[in-house]
This record gives sequence, C-alpha cells and structure tokens, in this order.
Amino acid sequence: MGGFFGAVGKRDVVADVFFGTDYHSHLGTKSAGMAAYDPEIGLQRNIHRIGKTPFRSKFEHVLSDMKGKAAIGSLNDTDPQPLLIRSKLGAYALCSVGVVTNAEALAQQYLEQTGGHFDAMTGGKVNSNELIAALINQRDSFVDGIRYVQDSIEGSASILILKNDGTVIAARDKFGRLPVLIGEDPDGFCVTFESFAYRKLGYVDHMELGPGEIVELSADGVKQLSPPLKKKRVCAFLWTYYGYPNAEYEGVNVEMMRYRNGAILARYDKEHGLAQDIDFVSGVPDSGTPHAIGYANESGIPFARPYIKYTPTWSRSFMPTEQVDRNKIAKMKQIPVQSLIEGKKLLFVDDSIVRGTQLRETVEFLYQHGAKAVHMRSACPPIMYGCKYLNFSRATSDMELLARRVIVELEGEAGFDHIDEYSDAATERGKKLRKTICEKFHFDSLEFQSLEGVVQAIGIDPDDLCTYCWNGKE
Repeated sequence: MGGFFGAVGKRDVVADVFFGTDYHSHLGTKSAGMAAYDPEIGLQRNIHRIGKTPFRSKFEHVLSDMKGKAAIGSLNDTDPQPLLIRSKLGAYALCSVGVVTNAEALAQQYLEQTGGHFDAMTGGKVNSNELIAALINQRDSFVDGIRYVQDSIEGSASILILKNDGTVIAARDKFGRLPVLIGEDPDGFCVTFESFAYRKLGYVDHMELGPGEIVELSADGVKQLSPPLKKKRVCAFLWTYYGYPNAEYEGVNVEMMRYRNGAILARYDKEHGLAQDIDFVSGVPDSGTPHAIGYANESGIPFARPYIKYTPTWSRSFMPTEQVDRNKIAKMKQIPVQSLIEGKKLLFVDDSIVRGTQLRETVEFLYQHGAKAVHMRSACPPIMYGCKYLNFSRATSDMELLARRVIVELEGEAGFDHIDEYSDAATERGKKLRKTICEKFHFDSLEFQSLEGVVQAIGIDPDDLCTYCWNGKE
C-alpha cells in the first residue's frame, strides 16, 4: 500500500507536507520521499528508505533544507518516489498510490514502440512511477496522459504531479478504489489519502474526488480538469483494516464502522447460540481492537486486553520483508497479562485472517499462558482471492491464502467451483471450512463476518464497494 500528501499555498508548505505525509506512516513502511517547488530553486526532491527508521526521523532535515509554496510527499511499500521527470510536458515531480500488475508488459511495449529506455532497478524491475510518467509523456497534456495511464494499466493508480509552475495535479484512480480528498485553509489547498491528516494541520474539508477525477490545485483554488467517471469500486478493506481510526472515506468513519462490524458479529453469535460462555472479549491488536469493542458492547461481555503489543521498539510487525522475520517480531511483541489469560475463556476478534501464520503462534502463546478456551472471529469474510488492485495481502499466489489451502485439502481444486458455499457459514462446505481451521489452530470456535455484514457496517451502496478479495467479483 502507500499514501500521499500534497499542498499548495501562499506561504511555504513544506512543513505541512512533512507532517501530512508522516500521518500516512501506517500505510507505507519501505520508502518515502518529498518534493517541493520554489521559483528560485526549482524542483527539489528527497527520498529515503524507512524500513528501520520512521519517516519523521529520516526527513526532519527537509524543514530547513527544502522550501516551496507547493510540495508533495509519499510513503509506500513498493518503489522509491516521488520521481523528478523532464519531458515534453515540462519538468515535474510524480508520486502514486496503487499497483500496476501489468507493468512488465507495458514497459516492454513502451520500449518496442519508442526505442527509449528505463532506469532499471535491481533485478531489472522498472520503477512503477517511471512507467506511469513514460505513459503520461506519450500524450500531449497531463490530462490526456493520466487518462491514458488509467486506461492502460491493470491494477490502480492515484497520482500526484507537482509541476514546475507551482501547481499540483491530483488524480484519483479510475474506479476510486482508494480515496483522494481535498482540504482548504485561508492560504491554499491540500490533497491527501487520509482526511484526519489535513484536519490536524488546520485545513477543513473541501471535496472528495470521484473515481478517475482529475483536478489542479493552486493557491487560489481547485480547478476540475476531467470529471469523475460513473463506476466506483472503493476498497471495502479500507474500513476493516487499512484505514486509520480517525479517517473517513465516502463520509464513513473507520472507527465507527468497526464498532458496527463487531456488533453484527455479536448478534450473529447470540442468534445462533455460539460462544456465549466467555469471560473476556479482546481484539487482536491493534486493528482488531475496535471490532472487539463493538462485539463487547453489543454482547455485554467485558472487554479486556489479555496481551499487549510492545511497540516502543517494534512498532510495526510487517516491517521486515521476509515473512519469517515478521513472524518472529510479532512473537517478540506479545506481552501477556497473566491474570487475564490463565483459566479464562477468551474470544478474540481479528480484522481478517489472510495466511494465518501469525495467528497460529498467537493462539499457542495464549494456551501456553493458561487460557482455558480461545474463540476466534474474523471481522471480514474468508479471503479467497489475492488483491490484484492494491496488493494489500502481499500474496504472490492465491494458494498462500489460508481459506484456499483448506479448500484444496478438503476436495482439491474442484472445490474452487464452490467458493461461495465455503464462504457461507450456513452451508455444509462452509461449516467444514470453519471446523478444519479450528482443528488446525486449536480454536474452540471460529466464525467470519458475512459479506452482507461488512456492507451493512460500512453503510454505503454495495455497488460502490470493491469486494473482490472475498467473492472475486470485479
């Protein structure tokens, strides 16, 4: 994933972009960068790896080293950005959020048609932002170029372009899978992924871009360059996991959605007589916690934290690249509260169950500390398809997904013809999926939120939501 923040004003905005970008640190953990424009200096750019050092520590120097009344910043898990580009459209800085799944094919097509070249990274891979810039530069305007990108790529790309005239072009991805919001203050405008980022900086809501919409920000206003498209597919997983609790997408607050989601899970359990003899409800920290609060409030079962994440030194469990290292760090971070575990019947709510690797170790950890029973609830349906639009699950193959692996164990690849049944707890296949996972992980019970429950908790038109990872529907 990743996030970005940009601003244009009548005053220097580098500090705003520094803090606004920092507020996206939960979305990107590999690299980060900032670019600014000043009429005397021109375009400036700074990029650092942030895998082991937070954004703020790496970029504090830009507050004195960079200046400009227009700037953009980005954090991401993929390629270094922003990039500085010089083309027939002029000099500009570019960053993006999303994933281009057909990048290799597009790069090869570009090389064959133009005879040009790319600055290849280790292994020959092309920076996706350089590819996006190359596609844009094949057209005669930024708007036509961005539209060409949106029509050419498979995946998604929301784009920020800082031009050498001190304006910023912002484009939301074609189907609006990720949010792009505009804020304003008396001195200018900003653009962001997370709404709370600009509110903390004194900006107020101005507008939220529609799918595929392109606008230009200057200190004096926001000009629409291309209107929004009709089809919208906002990633439903934003509310379940990725979004920060304070964030709002499509006018729906993340934290409130998670409370509603947990309450729906609790009502389902009560209606079906499931897991009613429980001592404490808890969330798998941290993103499972608000779902668990909603469950506890609805069920009347006390909420507790039987174990705490030790975050002062290990703030992000997904920081290392290798899964084995992420698992090790996740285990190191789990600090038990013995009196809340020993002899207790516990129900945990997790935001999702993807591979299940860390969850297995968590349950073993709870039993080692004397838990009498561990029930598990997932705040979303079984994940059946690796995301091909945002790459949130990091899965290189659908067979990395726990639900898929269990289906193959139960009836081979023929079981993929019955994915809808496996997702549904009311069917025999659905019951078998849950029972098999329980046996593997030593859960006393397991249930997943239904797709209908997630949609209800979000509360917007289901036709406007992307639920591909759960039901394979585009």
